[in-house]
Amino acid sequence: MFDTKVALVLRNDLEAWQSLNVTAFLMSGIVAQTPDIIGEPYIDAKQNIYNPLSRQPAIVLAADGATMAKIHRRVLERGVCASAYIEEMFATGHDAANRDVFASVDPEQAKFVGIGIHTDKRIVDKITKGARMHP
Repeated sequence: MFDTKVALVLRNDLEAWQSLNVTAFLMSGIVAQTPDIIGEPYIDAKQNIYNPLSRQPAIVLAADGATMAKIHRRVLERGVCASAYIEEMFATGHDAANRDVFASVDPEQAKFVGIGIHTDKRIVDKITKGARMHP
């Protein structure tokens, strides 16, 4: 059905609110990078109009910190544009602060809590190897 795949990988030790927050941020990055992933507005039986949603499903996976680091490395090695969220971003309160803290962390030492990718499904499967379906 789709030649591409959307995968969001979350570190498996996050609190529920953190997982939901990171999922939303990662998907917003994918939508910003590939706006054509968004379908048409939804209209109910009484003609109320709702926001369009992604026309492609996303899988949500979980991985430990070591696997997250491997996934990050694979993203970079394959030159895939990704959404990324690091642990230090939980301590900030707005977008500019998030970018500042992200820019200050060495990518080799970063504690990734979420990585989102949208690319060819075979590449997604190779990049996310070792991650499991999120519980």
